[in-house]
Amino acid sequence: MHADNLRQQSLYDTLRRTAARQPDKLAIRHHDENWTYRQFNDLCLALAGGLAAQGIEPGDRVAILSRNSNAFAALRYAIAARGAVLVPVNFMLNAEEAAYIIKHSGARLLFAGDTEADKALAAACECPAVETCYSLALGSAPPAGFEALDALAAGPALTQRPSIDNTTPAQIIYTSGTESAPKGAVLSHAAVLWQYGSILADAEVAGDDVLLHALPLFHCAQLDCFLGPSIHVGASNIITADNHPDNLLKLLESEGVTSFFAPPTVWISLLRHPGFDSADLSALRKGYYGASIMPVEILREIQRRLPELRLWNLYGQTEIAPTATILKPEDQLRKAGSAGKPVLHVETRVVNDVGEDVAPGEIGEVVHRSPQLLTEYFRNPEKTAEAFAGGWFHSGDLATVDEEGYLTIVDRKKDIIKTGGENVSGREVEEAIYQLDWVAEVAVIGLPHDRWVEAVTAVVVPKPDSSPDEAAVIAFCHERLAAFKVPKRVVFASDLPRNPSGKILKRELRLAHSALYQS
Repeated sequence: MHADNLRQQSLYDTLRRTAARQPDKLAIRHHDENWTYRQFNDLCLALAGGLAAQGIEPGDRVAILSRNSNAFAALRYAIAARGAVLVPVNFMLNAEEAAYIIKHSGARLLFAGDTEADKALAAACECPAVETCYSLALGSAPPAGFEALDALAAGPALTQRPSIDNTTPAQIIYTSGTESAPKGAVLSHAAVLWQYGSILADAEVAGDDVLLHALPLFHCAQLDCFLGPSIHVGASNIITADNHPDNLLKLLESEGVTSFFAPPTVWISLLRHPGFDSADLSALRKGYYGASIMPVEILREIQRRLPELRLWNLYGQTEIAPTATILKPEDQLRKAGSAGKPVLHVETRVVNDVGEDVAPGEIGEVVHRSPQLLTEYFRNPEKTAEAFAGGWFHSGDLATVDEEGYLTIVDRKKDIIKTGGENVSGREVEEAIYQLDWVAEVAVIGLPHDRWVEAVTAVVVPKPDSSPDEAAVIAFCHERLAAFKVPKRVVFASDLPRNPSGKILKRELRLAHSALYQS
């Protein structure tokens, strides 16, 4: 064995070491199926052996298009054990959008859940590099056009694992940017593991936790802020694909869940559920939210109705694996609306256009230095160089910092809309709407919404003598975009506000229409 292997720490090694320490502890529960850490580890090695038998080499990309399941978790660690690269795909994308990611990544295998089977096959047809599609369902016959996951795990388990170093890629996660085409953030094993350290220290994920994973595992927040760190320290994990409040309340109570993460929209849906007050949530001690700021009144309501619950706000982005700052329980009301302070392994500044620190209260761009950062944007050297200009990673978010060093995000430099926990590029929606021949101009913004926190909203300037139709715009978008990207409302205007250089002032549009969804 090479001496470097003596020091190896990969994502798979975190599972392997936990399985050695506590082999009989519950690792994963999904529906009625329970896996101990020994069983989980054995399955991952069997799947990794299957990947090797299929010719998957270290560095090859493997895509997953699926809702949450125990098989998703197992395949994630099997891919890492083989030294291959995970490419998780948002199951809410349409076939064309999914195909772009699969094709751009050069994935050789595509794994899909049964509910995504048709979409996955349609996407795979556009991706010449995809050699085989596998069903991600364990213990059942695969749909037509798919191979069985059980067959992949039926051969010899992996015994020879590749060498992993600080630059070895673990995953490529595609982000929603201002461009139509998403960018693939390449994250190494080391970057993700440094992030685990930050989470364990500042979010207090611990081995005696029972975590409920209800938000999509394709998203780095659920995958790498909660599932990965919890396996690292040997916690027990309840996985569900159903985040309806009926199911969540049932699981929170019946499983004795102690730790739960969700965006504010989901927390609000739980509070509004008629069964909330009668549910026994006495085990729940740790609550986490992200993707957007929790309204102050909701924070107060949670504190009143769940007085033993401690809350954390996690802020970051895919490119930093993904947590950059955390607002801790003691600051939730004192610093309400803040994103907190940098986590253990992140250095964060707020700077002006020439890279100087802004004064407290002034608006600037959030920039980071950290071993958690992406290596590059896959096959996109121009965007990589742009992001790391000046020796710092440029987040694209605008913020203020106060005298105590707490960040407050005030805008998104690239106009990303965060709706229901998902990122939506305003420009992508605009480009779809511009395909309507009667549209002269359009600006897509996010507006405050009780359920979605931000609702995708289009402000359209119609061409003269045309017949603007809100329903037609929404229907047109539904044909071309994932449902979460489609505007909830369309507003018609005679013109759009601009600055002297001609740039549309979206901040003015947000202010002018801020009450659109208020009842």
